[in-house]
Amino acid sequence: MKKPANIVYGVEDRPPIGVTALSGAQHVGLMSINLIYPVLIAREAGVSPEAVTQIVSLSMLVLALGAILQALTRGPIGSGFLCQPVPTAAYLVPSLLAAREGGLALVFGMTLAAGFFEVALARGLRYLRPWFPPEIAGLVILMIGMTTAAVGLRTLLGLEASAPLAPTHVVVAIATLGTMVALNVWTKGALRLFCVLVGMTIGYVATVVLGGFTAADAATLGAGPLLALPRFEHAGWSFSWELAIPFAVAALAATFKVTGNVTTSQKLNDADWKRADMRSISRGVLADGLATVTAGALGTTGVNSATMNVGLASATGVLSRHVAYAVAGILVLSAFFPKLGSVLFLMPPSVAGSALLFAASFIIVNGLEIMTSRLLDARKTFMIGLSFIAALAVDFYPTVFRGLPIWTQAFVGSSLVLGTLSALLLNLLFRIGMRTRRSLVVEPRTFDAIAVERFMEAQGAAWGARRDVIDRASFNLTQSIETILEGCDPQGPLEVEASFDEFNLDVRVTYAGAPLELPEKRPTNEEIMESEEGQRRLAGFMLRRYADRVRATHKAGRSTILFHFDH
Repeated sequence: MKKPANIVYGVEDRPPIGVTALSGAQHVGLMSINLIYPVLIAREAGVSPEAVTQIVSLSMLVLALGAILQALTRGPIGSGFLCQPVPTAAYLVPSLLAAREGGLALVFGMTLAAGFFEVALARGLRYLRPWFPPEIAGLVILMIGMTTAAVGLRTLLGLEASAPLAPTHVVVAIATLGTMVALNVWTKGALRLFCVLVGMTIGYVATVVLGGFTAADAATLGAGPLLALPRFEHAGWSFSWELAIPFAVAALAATFKVTGNVTTSQKLNDADWKRADMRSISRGVLADGLATVTAGALGTTGVNSATMNVGLASATGVLSRHVAYAVAGILVLSAFFPKLGSVLFLMPPSVAGSALLFAASFIIVNGLEIMTSRLLDARKTFMIGLSFIAALAVDFYPTVFRGLPIWTQAFVGSSLVLGTLSALLLNLLFRIGMRTRRSLVVEPRTFDAIAVERFMEAQGAAWGARRDVIDRASFNLTQSIETILEGCDPQGPLEVEASFDEFNLDVRVTYAGAPLELPEKRPTNEEIMESEEGQRRLAGFMLRRYADRVRATHKAGRSTILFHFDH
């Protein structure tokens, strides 16, 4: 693993204690925005304010556990990256339905079931890789970034409120977001590392100075004890088969989100990143599922890996998994100090919205980079484009989807869920008729190198192969054919066969004629300059180096060269 130049602390690095603690603090500050979800669900169930406070405290304990589980590198659990969970919008719509039908007991019982379903998905995830290619992972990350940006804009602009946007709100937003961006772009060292924490602090101070906090906010902060143990009196569990599908769909969306976040983390930590490590992803999904199981068991709502925090880590260059332990420590303290949780809960909308927009910028770019790392043909273009349009439709025309039957809300109530399901279904549909083996006949007298390159590029796009692998394979194929035509005197046409799966690309050239020599040792300069044989041996040596493995055989007058490329 090669650490990129823009990363200050990689996943295995141990930052100084001060850097670790402050990094953990700004992560917790960003995570606290999502505490609104358990609050909304608890209010829908009609419980007391004291019960809402307890649910928030228990959520913090679950998030602390989830952060530690995700950072583990030994055993079967944990991606080994800084991919801590937060209360998630993926479970919001199903949980609201459960709260209306059966109260919090049904919410907790269904959350428990959804967590176990995600755990089950984790065990078989590596076998599903052909049906979940990187372009879908990139699309999911892009949609998460768009969703994060949409929530940030609604929060920042107060689109859910009836009152017009106050001038003080605008000033605080400009000060917060402007500070974050300026420190990230034009500074180095500690200021860049803690740009979000500094920006949020300035936002809080500006809100206090401009009178943005109300008397009700002060009363909320002053109410309740300074120190209190989380209680579980509100907890209870029930199950409904009618809600099984909505919660299963939410767990599926959560699985895809973890997959995207871990994939992004792998890419951010490795300058030579080529493909997703499915073992790490599977362990990450397992950790995420166990965190949701714990949430349901303790009496709070479903959680999921936080894409916005992955974006924050990318922005600051602090990717160390050891920050997760600082995050967990701060969350545990917050759970036992209700007033600290209240400070986070009372975060001004202008500050919360600015932080979300800051993180969303990096999430969107990461999603685009993962998608464009693969060649895309018409099938994959439509799969990505139509799925993205379907996701946008939910955000652009929410009233249309709210008017659909209740049982469909789990599928269409979230742009992430609808976009992900659309991508999966379209990927399955467009796999019909797509062959993993393609052949080409090359006539010696009419050989066209450009036509061969176009053949490889077209097949690479149809397969969704990595661009760099197809470029190497195309070079090897054209150069090998040229060398065979010049030095092996082929009798008749050359037969080319290319085969692909998500892990391997094989290119085979078969012809009637003398075998092509592929020496393991480079010929000397004298050999190259003195004879054409030396030049052909140099060409064979270079062909061997461009492929991951080569094999040449000769039988019954026919020669075969196999070039293998790891994918």
